[in-house]
Amino acid sequence: MGELTRGERAAIERLDAARMLARVERWAAINSGTRHLAGCAAMADALADAFADLPGTVTLVDPAAAESVAADGSVTALEHGRHLRVTVRPEARVQLLLTGHLDTVYPVDHPFQTLTWCEPGVLNGPGVADMKGGLALMLEALLAVEASGADLGYEVIVNSDEETGSFSSAALLADAARGKVAALTYEPALPDGTLAGARGGTGNFSIVVRGRAAHAGRNPGDGRNAIVAASALALRLHAARTPRLAVNPARIDGGGPNNVVPDLAVLRVNFRPADAAEIARAQALVAQAAAEVAAVHEVEVTVHGGFNRPPKPIDPGAARLFALVRDSGAALGQPIAWRDTGGVCDGNNIAACGVPVVDTMGARGGAIHSADEFLIVDSLHERAALSAVTMLRIAGGALA
Repeated sequence: MGELTRGERAAIERLDAARMLARVERWAAINSGTRHLAGCAAMADALADAFADLPGTVTLVDPAAAESVAADGSVTALEHGRHLRVTVRPEARVQLLLTGHLDTVYPVDHPFQTLTWCEPGVLNGPGVADMKGGLALMLEALLAVEASGADLGYEVIVNSDEETGSFSSAALLADAARGKVAALTYEPALPDGTLAGARGGTGNFSIVVRGRAAHAGRNPGDGRNAIVAASALALRLHAARTPRLAVNPARIDGGGPNNVVPDLAVLRVNFRPADAAEIARAQALVAQAAAEVAAVHEVEVTVHGGFNRPPKPIDPGAARLFALVRDSGAALGQPIAWRDTGGVCDGNNIAACGVPVVDTMGARGGAIHSADEFLIVDSLHERAALSAVTMLRIAGGALA
């Protein structure tokens, strides 16, 4: 696999760098912050139009139900935008999954809304790297693969809620992963092209503590202080952290006037488990700590949330896929390396379905999730070529 085949070279020659950049500029001008439903709808429509250039079926899928725990302890439905699903040649022998997300972290009222050239070849703008650049090059690579005549079946999932945990799209991702030989996800690579390797998992919990109000001076003993109980719970959880299980009590909502024993608190906690065994330990820890605090402080404790991103190890299947991407890069003159990261993405969920995944096939860029986010424009063509060659080799049975 050290050299490009004639078909691979022909696919690369079809890639249009100017067309990719035009897509990025057009799509980045649409504010699609996760909670900006109108913007997400506009972005989904734009993607549906663009991906209609592929053969197959393009649909916009309604989000699954998701919930949010407010500062007052109430649980409400959380709305999300629709998700894009494209299905091409489901009868083909080799089936591939490609995923991305249309949402960004920049809400509609965020000051970062425009595109600026930092210098020639470096574009600053909301979502240019994470991941409208990735979506643009994914589509371009697929168009090149289609023109090659390769007998490859695939599904594309572009969800609207990745930045907030994929709660309304997790089931869709799992369904699309079924029967796939591999998956490519278009999160941005590092500026030097390094890919993400193994990832830890993550879990987020909102723990509602309900005590009893009382006058802080006249009869405090009749009260049951929810803030104190929530703090005790935070300390118990934090004390259980290890190098393989990070525990971050991040916030306590609740309380009120100084002369009232507070009867409500909501503790927000993030966990970062290194593997599945740490998830089980964390789940047991939360259950035990909640029960003990409830008993000691005579309060009611209700746990909401869970582990929405399982850890993503580099197992033998993932190692083979990484090797294929590395070899494809070598044939293109692109050195490909990877390293483990503490971040999470939809690659975690896909790997948990037993499908090997490389989840940083997107453009090179950096400073994501900040107003300094940038895209290295030359990487659009570079990384589209990497995707096209990788997909053609998968179609040819490289992972069989």
